[in-house]
Amino acid sequence: MVDFPRHFFQPPWEFRESSLFTAVAVITGFIIQYAALGRGVPQTHLPYNALFLGLFAVAVISAGLAFRNNAFTQWLGGIPLGLCLLVAIALLSLIGGIFPQTANATPESIYQQLQMTRMFPGATIEQLQQITSLYLQLRINQIFSSWPFALTILLFLANLGLSLSWRLVPFKVQNLQFILFHAGFWIALSCGIFGAPDLQRLVMKVDEGHESSIAYSMESEAPLQLPFSVFLHDFSLEEYPPQLFLFDPRSGQPLEELSKATTLVKKGITASWKGVTVEVLDFIPCALPGNNGIPEAADRTAGIAFAKVRISSNAAPVEGWISTGSPMLKPYAMPCGKLLLLMTAGSPKAFLSDVTVHDREGRQTKATLEVNHPITFMGWKLYQMGYDNQAGRWSKYSLIEVIHDPWLPAVYLGFFMIMAGNILFFWNGIKRTEGAS
Repeated sequence: MVDFPRHFFQPPWEFRESSLFTAVAVITGFIIQYAALGRGVPQTHLPYNALFLGLFAVAVISAGLAFRNNAFTQWLGGIPLGLCLLVAIALLSLIGGIFPQTANATPESIYQQLQMTRMFPGATIEQLQQITSLYLQLRINQIFSSWPFALTILLFLANLGLSLSWRLVPFKVQNLQFILFHAGFWIALSCGIFGAPDLQRLVMKVDEGHESSIAYSMESEAPLQLPFSVFLHDFSLEEYPPQLFLFDPRSGQPLEELSKATTLVKKGITASWKGVTVEVLDFIPCALPGNNGIPEAADRTAGIAFAKVRISSNAAPVEGWISTGSPMLKPYAMPCGKLLLLMTAGSPKAFLSDVTVHDREGRQTKATLEVNHPITFMGWKLYQMGYDNQAGRWSKYSLIEVIHDPWLPAVYLGFFMIMAGNILFFWNGIKRTEGAS
């Protein structure tokens, strides 16, 4: 029996046709993007994006059931095309990972990036300018909202939806694992992409003893009105114990820590550095200078850390007080040859905000915001984000990140379905192994 070579587009279509179709689809997307002069896919918000996604899902499922015996439909929902589209999505995502994704990129900023990265070392200024123009027109800086990415995603969702429809009707228990995994993947992917325009990630600054309902986006300085207000009762910051270091006044830079092991300044600790020995004779975590120059214990809200140290070197030992300083007090230092012995405040251990969040209808909640411990109010998540770094624990305001993602429950549903499908897959494998034994 003689096997004749299969020609292009000779049924049944396989990977050659799928690869060519995928390449044409991506190139078509870039042509549309170029013709659109860098404008990406129009961003739609609720309820229009949800309506479009619902109609798209119904159309794909209906087409799969109505034309399930059609050769073209079977290829469109087949494995070869699905794998080729996945490779295209991965390559487009790789572009997004290599090139900086900046929403407000300007020709000047892109031009500077190309010069700094030296991707085109032999290019002239005119050629770099042409590359910059093409870079923006093809939307390389925002590839995930570009036409080639959107077109590839739609084709992949259609491919996945068609293959899913053939397992849904007629329903069989043995298809449950396939349905859970692929339906979950379809839901997570589609909702994550279609719901991206509805994701709001904002930052609000709230002064201590005041409330605010104004937030700002990461990309714009235009204020946005939130449907609730946040009142900041108190901001507090916990610090690790301070550290000793040597300061060179000639260079204006810290020279070196006395000892890499000296992370906690406390009474009785000793550190050595190049023939210089420093012993901490006394340590007061919160104190203020007294009338006689000796620090006295004070309230944490006003006091700073003081340490009495003895510096021993080739000369006679010298004793004195050093302190970390604050926005209100200058730090105390001790001379150590041509250098100065200083004590720097410890790094932040935890910072939190006591807040009350309330809306216009009178609903409210009191909570303490901590890093990685958000609270939820009216579908929004509030995170402790930052504070006045220069003021430290004396900061008079708190930076709070507020996030609203109405599509997140649907994405979570998709992930849970994927997990359920994987669990069922392993469970069926265990049963088959036990049956074979």
